Amino acid sequence: MVFRTYVEKRQGLAPECEALLTDCRDFLGVQGLRAARIWNRYDVEGIEAPLFENACRSVFSEPPLDLVSDAADTQDACAVFAVEPLPGQFDQRADSASQCIQLLSQGDRPRIRTAKVYALYGTLTDADVEAVKRYVINPVESREASLKKPETLAKELADPKCVSSVEGFTAMDEAALSALLSSMGLAMDIADLKALQDYFRETERRDPTVTELRVVDTYWSDHCRHTTFSTELKDVKFDDGFYKKPIEETYNDYLNTFKNLYEGRSDKFVCLMDIALLAMKRLKKEGKLQDQEESDEINACSIVVPVEVDGQTEEWLVNFKNETHNHPTEIEPFGGAATCLGGAIRDPLSGRTYVYQAMRVTGAADPTVSVKDTLPGKLPQKKIVREAAHGYSSYGNQIGLATGYVKEVYHPDYVAKRMEIGAVMGAAPRRAVQRLTSDPGDIIILLGGRTGRDGIGGATGSSKAHNTQSTSVCGAEVQKGNAPTERKIQRLFRREEVAHIIKKCNDFGAGGVSVAIGELADGLRINLDKVPKKYAGLDGTELAISESQERMAVVVAPEDVKTFLGYAAEENLEAVEVAVVTEDPRLVLEWRGKEIVNLSRAFLDTNGAHQETNVEVEMPEEKENYFKKIAAPKVAEAVAANDMKAAWMTELADLNVCSQKGLVEMFDGSIGVNSVYMPFGGKYQLTETQSMVAKLPVAKGDCDTVTMMSYGFDPYLSSWSPYHGSVYAVLESLSRIVTAGGDYKKVRFTFQEYFRRMSEDPKRWSQPFAALLGAYNAQIGFGLPSIGGKDSMSGTFNDIDVPPTLVSFAVDIAKEKDIITPELKAVGDQLVLFTIKKDEFDLPDYAQVMKLYDTIHALIQAGVIVSAYALDGKGLAAAVSKMAFGNKLGITVNEDVSKETLFAPGFGNIVAEVPAEKVAEVKAAFDAAGLAGYEALVGWVNEEESFIYGDMRISMEEALHAWTATLEKVFPTRATENKDEVKTGLYKADNIYVCKNKVAKPTVFIPVFPGTNCEYDSADAFERAGANTIVKVFKNMNANDIRESVDEFVKAIEQSQIIMFPGGFSAGDEPDGSAKFFATAFQNAKIKEAVMKLLNERDGLALGICNGFQALVKLGLLPYGEIRDLETESPTLTFNNIGRHVSQIVDTRIVSNKSPWLSEVEPGDIHAVAVSHGEGRFYAPESVIKELFKNGQVATQYVDPQGVPTMEMPYNPNGSLYAIEGITSPDGRVFGKMCHSERFVDGLYRNITGNKNQKIFVSGVNYFK
Repeated sequence: MVFRTYVEKRQGLAPECEALLTDCRDFLGVQGLRAARIWNRYDVEGIEAPLFENACRSVFSEPPLDLVSDAADTQDACAVFAVEPLPGQFDQRADSASQCIQLLSQGDRPRIRTAKVYALYGTLTDADVEAVKRYVINPVESREASLKKPETLAKELADPKCVSSVEGFTAMDEAALSALLSSMGLAMDIADLKALQDYFRETERRDPTVTELRVVDTYWSDHCRHTTFSTELKDVKFDDGFYKKPIEETYNDYLNTFKNLYEGRSDKFVCLMDIALLAMKRLKKEGKLQDQEESDEINACSIVVPVEVDGQTEEWLVNFKNETHNHPTEIEPFGGAATCLGGAIRDPLSGRTYVYQAMRVTGAADPTVSVKDTLPGKLPQKKIVREAAHGYSSYGNQIGLATGYVKEVYHPDYVAKRMEIGAVMGAAPRRAVQRLTSDPGDIIILLGGRTGRDGIGGATGSSKAHNTQSTSVCGAEVQKGNAPTERKIQRLFRREEVAHIIKKCNDFGAGGVSVAIGELADGLRINLDKVPKKYAGLDGTELAISESQERMAVVVAPEDVKTFLGYAAEENLEAVEVAVVTEDPRLVLEWRGKEIVNLSRAFLDTNGAHQETNVEVEMPEEKENYFKKIAAPKVAEAVAANDMKAAWMTELADLNVCSQKGLVEMFDGSIGVNSVYMPFGGKYQLTETQSMVAKLPVAKGDCDTVTMMSYGFDPYLSSWSPYHGSVYAVLESLSRIVTAGGDYKKVRFTFQEYFRRMSEDPKRWSQPFAALLGAYNAQIGFGLPSIGGKDSMSGTFNDIDVPPTLVSFAVDIAKEKDIITPELKAVGDQLVLFTIKKDEFDLPDYAQVMKLYDTIHALIQAGVIVSAYALDGKGLAAAVSKMAFGNKLGITVNEDVSKETLFAPGFGNIVAEVPAEKVAEVKAAFDAAGLAGYEALVGWVNEEESFIYGDMRISMEEALHAWTATLEKVFPTRATENKDEVKTGLYKADNIYVCKNKVAKPTVFIPVFPGTNCEYDSADAFERAGANTIVKVFKNMNANDIRESVDEFVKAIEQSQIIMFPGGFSAGDEPDGSAKFFATAFQNAKIKEAVMKLLNERDGLALGICNGFQALVKLGLLPYGEIRDLETESPTLTFNNIGRHVSQIVDTRIVSNKSPWLSEVEPGDIHAVAVSHGEGRFYAPESVIKELFKNGQVATQYVDPQGVPTMEMPYNPNGSLYAIEGITSPDGRVFGKMCHSERFVDGLYRNITGNKNQKIFVSGVNYFK
């Protein structure tokens, strides 16, 4: 029987409805829409009625927040429709609900199908309704659902047919081959297909199977083999023009290097790939790349770094990797962007390094334009940028990865195809990682996610150009991410005893089983029948090439298989033996006992037919010189009219200058206790950083080593000259490392190339050819190599091409003490502009730049420079404004500073803040370095909170309004204008609960559920405070696992004095409500009894932070002190007012000293603490809140910079009533709070002021002493 229920948010608690209304009116122009209602619909099969009724109360809904009904009341609605995921797409809500119900029953998981039901009210035309439907339904990942209840949720899946051969293939003529190419939708070209035909006719002497065709098409796709980059460039012609000389000279230098390095080798030829790699090879030969890890196993860029941990030097591997998902994100923004990050993580993760920080750089067209201007066959830009940000942030936030830097670059030509780049940092002790060969007899284990149809054709799809029709049929090519599963793999691989028995590993990206496992050894026999499936009905071809996410293939010796499978089970991970390494160098795939693929490794490695082309290099127009004009036309007009105020304000409002704070705050920037920077700094958190800096993720011990990453790229410069664009992308990324305190001499690069689709026209090849030559020139010029990269060569839609794109990512290693922050520090400090020298062709003088950056680095280390900012294509005005915003300090710019310096490109130049008494030291250092004249005083920090230049005067508030308004409707920073102060006092208790059961060293139990991501941070905080910890994973792969886990949890609670509920996204915060998994598990009778005994009989403590706070509230432990069912009037935590995730540092005030958890602080103390959540708004009836204050149970409140509790964003980040941040049980022993007090060690959040240590953990430990 199928049960159905509808869940709707109570009035005033439905931000999704409010957001839909706003978007429909503002962007769709549907003015007749008066109201909207949204229900989450659940269809459930496979359980009895009592369990379903229990689930309706405890899993699908929360009494304080939701209304539950058997039917959606849609009376008076002018339109009603439902939306559901496409069959085969991962539905996190249904999956999480199924897991929660299994916890309740301890039986089998039920079948669940979910949908959203929309009811629209008002005066709407049919066209209006269709416009709303098109806006909420992306046909690539969802569809309109029936309003009728199904008879059953069981799918009638036909038994898949056996894999057939392509009859007559070896005898086909060219016309037949072309027809086959078209009918199968293959990505290879006719030359490749002929090469394949020759192989089967002459070597195998048979026709191929359909699976073999698909597998080879995947192996030879541009995505996998880099076809475009590997095409031989035969005849290279340079057009005439002013800039021909340096570009041609760079090519000739490349040819000389090619000749010197490849002397005597006939297998090498000129191609884009070789131009991309040759600088690195040359610098390596010159001894300038001695830190690179040498290995045949290439998972990511990897360098060896000496690190001091607790005073002892040990070697660490530092990995970095950039990844794009341009095509998937264009057609399904949420899933595409989520798996962009998932894929980026899996590369270093497969190399057994722990990924701890991410950077996101994206490219889009103007998202502020009307939806009506959307090109046919495209999603609206606003929808793409929002959903992509939601997807990437959702994945990173769930997996527990700090995103240290986020920037969206805007250019009209990214309407052709979005750019979605994720770059990550990973690290591990070198001792933990083995790099071994796969030997015959070794076993390959597949672990992680199951296989479905999602992502089939992803590698080939992303290798194609697209048009209006093709984008509508690409749904199967988009993978769906499951971050909690990837988190489990991270946990598993971080264990040194696990990493040490992995001989080799590969992640499942493009090509699925056939490629991921296929690349691990020359000879393999893979049994596809053993591959775990999401559902029945998959045929052998689908199993071979599905790109379902969160899967890893590891090679282990036969004697280690049992041990490895045991470790995987401990982490609640499915792991299966699927392949064996063979002597015979052939790739063999079996399905249903038959070989459906049997291919020679040597043939696969040919990568298809040899491709050749000619190149005609177009020259940039000298009269359009990007360096000698003000890039923004409206700014140039204002300057020409001598209206400097208008110019300055227009510059701040420019799409590529304006604030992106509403976007950046969606990404957790503090998890992991590694972030040296938050993305915005200063007292008001308004100065954006230009790089990300993090401490190395050392599991145990103290370490002051930090990693740094920055990016460089300007699409407008690159559109004028791809050559110059790449040179200055490298320079810009380098300058941003220098301004943070890094030493440029240790930098390593990795590049991201993204260009239009190539054709036989030699001019189409000009852009990537020139761009790579520019990057080559910069690497040789600086003596610094790029040791990795990623190319994407399909940026074409109809006749629109993406701007020529080469993004440079720079990575450096430093000490935490070397780092400085970019916000201005003090009134009276001087502003000094350091300028680079350029030649007649507008190229940097590398020797001068290196000397300049060396001198700046020395001045930073000496404390002479206290903040610095690298200029970009927008000049000095934008840079000093951003430096000023963080602490709202004014700037006076000297009148002799030219308007061009203020607004024209200044790539490579650096503006620095220097205390007035130390300016002479700057001049002395520059004179000594032979750099006299390349430094100039350009202004000072004034006391007026204004920007002053001659007669121009702009108030701080005027400037901030111009800077923040542009994207406010796309990425809002304020949900309400409520700025009310909260008038509540402090509570001083006469008596604080005293522990009667003393323990010298208390033990803390920290449970880990699917979606938990703060267990490392929490355990570390308690251990640093002097406690022991027990960290246990709740296993739920089957009913027996659940029963065992319940018993293990009970035992752990009995051994402990404290229960700590850590933060995270319990089951992905689904179904529609945080901490459901936590709360459901702890409602178990055995666990419930153990918890209450801990509290009532052993004087125990309980702490919950963020998701853990939500769990305590849902259990009733807060505010009641006992596990009980929630009622309509119970306090709860719900969605932030702004309707999105918020990550920042907030100030909180200690309100009450009633709790033992707050024994080391005093009422009135204020702390700066990290906050990161989407559901943190404390909500309760007025009477309940007053009672909490009366009893001293309100422990902490959000306060403004003056220390006053407030409802104003961003100081109250979620709209919590009465600014409540944390509450306690009646006796104070159970404490829950939203802010992450565990995310603190010395050296973090250097660009944020305030006392960051709340001493909660020390207080909890001391309570037992």
